[in-house]
Amino acid sequence: MSQANPDHSAWYIQRFRSMAASGKDLAGEARLVDAMAARGSRILDAGCGPGRVGAFLAAAGHEVVGVDVDPVLIAAAEQDHPGPRWLVGDLAELDLPARGVAERFDVIVCAGNVMTFLAPSTRAEVLRRFRAHLRDGGRAAIGFGAGRGYGYDEFLADAGAAGLVPDLLLSTWDLRPFTQDSDFLVALLRPA
Repeated sequence: MSQANPDHSAWYIQRFRSMAASGKDLAGEARLVDAMAARGSRILDAGCGPGRVGAFLAAAGHEVVGVDVDPVLIAAAEQDHPGPRWLVGDLAELDLPARGVAERFDVIVCAGNVMTFLAPSTRAEVLRRFRAHLRDGGRAAIGFGAGRGYGYDEFLADAGAAGLVPDLLLSTWDLRPFTQDSDFLVALLRPA
């Protein structure tokens, strides 16, 4: 996205800084992840953007690594939220052990419609990479909206092929049940 519109990253950063300054609740995704994670869990914030989800989780006492393909967003995360480890990286090529992050994660969170911003040809590979970075017994929380070119059935089939199966499907980060008419999906997945 930053290559197609270089000003988008700056706009996106300022948008969330402004929302935070005005008191908007920006931690809904993080609260759900925090509730499902034991204290001190290792959490990967996949597609972390400027770090709002990972920062909340780090403040709650978790060990957080955030990865995003956009160096401008990672720089903002480092500036606004020191503490977590923020890394520039492509989720389709995710290999954190090669970058000195050897231990697998208890939880992976992928919020903000990240799955729909990925090139369609890389989505299944990203889910395989998530599984490879998730410890046995861990869980992934992945959320995105309908009508963005990645159908829920296709996503769940890709997840299954990657070795991830649903624990729970929700229609919001605040625990509303998923139905076939839902316009948003929050999939809590576990290793098969």
